[in-house]
Amino acid sequence: MGRVAGILNKRANEKNDVNYLRFAFFDFIDDAEVTDALYAALADYARELGCVAIHGPQGFSDMDREGMLVEGFDRLSQFFVYYNYPYYLDHMARLGFVKEVDWVEYLIHVPDAVPPRMERIVEYTKKHMALKLVDLSDKKNLPKYLRDVFALYNEAYQVIFGMVPLTPKQIEKYTKEFLPLVSNKTSCFVYNDKDELLGFGVAAPSLSKANQKTRGRLFPFGWITTLRALKGKNERLDMLLIAVRPDMKGAGLNLVILEDLLRKGIQNGVKFAETGPQLEMNKDVLSMWRLFDTEQHKRRRCFIRMLDGSEPPKVTQLDDLDELKARQQAKAGE
Repeated sequence: MGRVAGILNKRANEKNDVNYLRFAFFDFIDDAEVTDALYAALADYARELGCVAIHGPQGFSDMDREGMLVEGFDRLSQFFVYYNYPYYLDHMARLGFVKEVDWVEYLIHVPDAVPPRMERIVEYTKKHMALKLVDLSDKKNLPKYLRDVFALYNEAYQVIFGMVPLTPKQIEKYTKEFLPLVSNKTSCFVYNDKDELLGFGVAAPSLSKANQKTRGRLFPFGWITTLRALKGKNERLDMLLIAVRPDMKGAGLNLVILEDLLRKGIQNGVKFAETGPQLEMNKDVLSMWRLFDTEQHKRRRCFIRMLDGSEPPKVTQLDDLDELKARQQAKAGE
């Protein structure tokens, strides 16, 4: 009839100087008695822990599923996000939850060719900065490359809402999970001449239709359909992660990554690319899609409710790591 999980993420609370309980896996039938009971249990748990608010859906880290679907119910969801029915929103409002932040998703129409101007800029940037795009078909080096990716993820994503740096154990976990998804045809890792990772773009053939056919089950035979979606011809690409090293922001690395992914996509018959959820306040990432014919077709929401019924504080996007460090130092000095 219904379920919900409460997560006390101490590291996230310390980073953001709050005492909130996260909720995840919130699923329920369209019945007020069910949602009332689930919320009551969640609120009791939050009070036992001394929390002042409940927010979510969020997981243990930013790599987990997050955000409740509020727009785009008629669209096929990506394999790594939540899907929920429209009636969920009525229950959230009735329970007193309000918007904390939104994530938006874009459908990108892949052009027939890479724009010549983009090619010229990228070639100049690669030569001027001595950049190297590594061969991801070399499977023996792929675990090392992925560890570099998640180390850079920890650095570049720190200012993002909900993000908590991955622990070494989590890095090993996600390295293993991403190994089957990373391919030379769909991803791009950019290094300098010192063998330092400067930026990355990780994409994969869409598994949405395969998951629909298998109802999300790999066994006993669902893995065959999933493998065909990963290895066979696929007109749709899922954009999973993209980042550049913070000190290289504005140096043109985003364009290098996008040009490489675009060229590979065109060569492999990709017609559409879909971004994962991106914070609506994250101007750096959202500005990249202006280069393409896009459609903002889905939206997800993190809801919040203060346990005392007060208005929640407004969420703002930090500009860079310097601002985050300044806040942390100010807090430590109190």
